[in-house]
Amino acid sequence: MQSTLHAALDGTARLHPDSVAVDDPERGCLTYSELNRLSDRLRDRLCHLGVHPGDRVGIHLRKSIDAVASIFGILKAGAAYVPVDSEAPAARCAYILNDCSVRVLIAEQSRVEGLRGELSSFGTPPSLLLTDGSGMDLGRVLQEEDAKDEARRVATVHPDLDTLSYVLYTSGSTGKPKGVMLTHRSATSFVDWCSRLLGPEPGDRFSSHAPLHFDLSILDLFVPIKHGASLVLINDGTGKDPLRLAPLIAERRITIWYSTPSILSLLAQYGKLARHDFGALRFVLFAGEPFPVPKLRLLKAQGPAPRYLNLYGPTETNVCTYYEIPTEIPEDRTEPFPIGRSCEHFRCQVVDADERPVPVGHEGELVVSGSGVMAGYWNLPEQNARAFLVSSTGERWYRTGDLVQEESDGVFLFRGRRDRMVKRRGYRVELGEIEAGLAVHPATREVAVVAVPDGVGGVRIKAFMSVGAAKRPSIIDLKQFCAERLPRYMTPDSFMFVDMLPRTSTDKIDYQALKAQG
Repeated sequence: MQSTLHAALDGTARLHPDSVAVDDPERGCLTYSELNRLSDRLRDRLCHLGVHPGDRVGIHLRKSIDAVASIFGILKAGAAYVPVDSEAPAARCAYILNDCSVRVLIAEQSRVEGLRGELSSFGTPPSLLLTDGSGMDLGRVLQEEDAKDEARRVATVHPDLDTLSYVLYTSGSTGKPKGVMLTHRSATSFVDWCSRLLGPEPGDRFSSHAPLHFDLSILDLFVPIKHGASLVLINDGTGKDPLRLAPLIAERRITIWYSTPSILSLLAQYGKLARHDFGALRFVLFAGEPFPVPKLRLLKAQGPAPRYLNLYGPTETNVCTYYEIPTEIPEDRTEPFPIGRSCEHFRCQVVDADERPVPVGHEGELVVSGSGVMAGYWNLPEQNARAFLVSSTGERWYRTGDLVQEESDGVFLFRGRRDRMVKRRGYRVELGEIEAGLAVHPATREVAVVAVPDGVGGVRIKAFMSVGAAKRPSIIDLKQFCAERLPRYMTPDSFMFVDMLPRTSTDKIDYQALKAQG
């Protein structure tokens, strides 16, 4: 029987009170009993601050023990957590927090300083719980708050399974990020599927490589907690440095690894893996983008023992298909491996432009139905109407926007996108959001952004700008301008200036002509 996303923590804390729940290699560890108590104390404080079931609570923390405890404390209060990218521009973070009407914001003091001006635009600014950024400061903060105004102990809330559990904001085609709403039912159906697939045990040690605002983090956070395993936090600096990351995986005896292929490719090429013992690894999971076969082959040659699984799915479904990579990869294979077959809690089918199923072997759009599909986008009724097709029986199917081809054995092959969304470094990027960001630069007359192939499986983002009679801004100026408005992974790789953007016969920007210049 399904339960709420946070329900497992109480039981695990009773069964394994002294086992390590969260391991931060730089700062220390927290046992299950300690994590349970700390999240209980935050639950009490949030309720004291007026948080009710169904409310949203923001998290503006770097990945840390405090951040993990905050997530469980928010869920125990019956609220949904809304994590923002701790490195994103203040204006973007403020937009998300405002859009979601968060009642309380848990943030690092240094991070919130840049937000104060933006937060002043709130109708009702959120209450703030501020930590020192050390990653293990939440207990002190709660103690000081209790000294001033003690929060009484309350019971953990276990809401209806169709209640919101978290909201993850992704790139939006309108120029503003959009909030993907996941319920307890959709989240726990994914966690339960992972449990069946991976067979976790208390001795397992899961990597936590993905940032908390990225959907890969759901597996990292909730699957180990359900089974009494340990979660090993990997900070942003180490996570991008293969020479530091490889020894950490070995020394911390990680058994289940999950990240984007780009990180694994870096490890394979530059991690000097032969120097380390990765014998503890049972699974290597990857998702978010195609894995170039030469890099995958190189990785497997250096670490052949684990099972390698390709997991596929947009944030709106988390993982909806999976494929196990064969033990041996033929030397003549160059095409990326399939995205696989449907997970058991989903149904997938391929449809044409008229929403009719296509025969096996034909290309079309992948649509997905099942308990793991999102409830919808936060406060975007028109986008919700476009995001789903409804069958004659009333069944909702989420339109992924991905073009696929189904093989006779039920395995799906990825063929591309039908819109202007691309995957970059594992993140979903709407090129329209980059255009909207650059459009407000004072020198911009027109702007168009395209993604062009970069090697095997990667993309480069190019911005074409018409500045008219205005003085051309420098590349440094444009990079700085983007840094103040967009996440780093959305900043264009290059900028080109043109007198006028090319147009089609219908007077639309000719993106194909721009790509041809790339």
